[in-house]
Amino acid sequence: MDHDEALRQKATERYLLDELDPELKDQFEEHLFDCQDCALDVRAAAMFVEQSKIVLAEPAITSPVQKPAPAPSKAGWAWFRPAFAMPVLALLLAVVGYQNLVTYPNLRQPQVGPWASINVGTRGVTTTLIKARPGEGFNLLVSLPPEYSAYTFELHNPAGQLKWSRTLPASSLGDTPSIFVPGGLEQGSYRFVVSGSTGTGEKLSLGSYPIDLQIQQ
Repeated sequence: MDHDEALRQKATERYLLDELDPELKDQFEEHLFDCQDCALDVRAAAMFVEQSKIVLAEPAITSPVQKPAPAPSKAGWAWFRPAFAMPVLALLLAVVGYQNLVTYPNLRQPQVGPWASINVGTRGVTTTLIKARPGEGFNLLVSLPPEYSAYTFELHNPAGQLKWSRTLPASSLGDTPSIFVPGGLEQGSYRFVVSGSTGTGEKLSLGSYPIDLQIQQ
């Protein structure tokens, strides 16, 4: 069996669905040793089908008057074509890769939920309002001066106590990095304090910025 014949007979799909007769199955398996395209299609589609089975196996929430949905027939799996499985699998791998390649989890978390901007060095600082749900963290887009080797970020509660801090090298930051502050804070007035460290190790205060955190129930 050559590649054109495998495509014409939809061998990849039929192989995964166990619809090939023994002779064609043997021919296709021999073909997989020589055809990287078909082998890749089989692996990708098989992974996609297995993940889909896991999702479909999770119990569905139904009301007492609803009848359970009928189990999908074998033919229902025909839409798991390699041409469809490949882009879906690529998207899944991209999402997983993005999450696993984050060097600083508290620094570069996706900007979902509450966020605000703080411009370090601005005069006449106004209070930054952040509304968050109970236990929800928030992101601060901090505009930083470029002349320091490292930066320290601190959050002080209304009583002046240090509730959170993080020091990061300048090499890991851009001009306006996103700093993630974990959740679990109480509602109130906080101060976001930014310091910069010089190449000689000297630490200088760059500003203190009031934040009004409102917890929405």
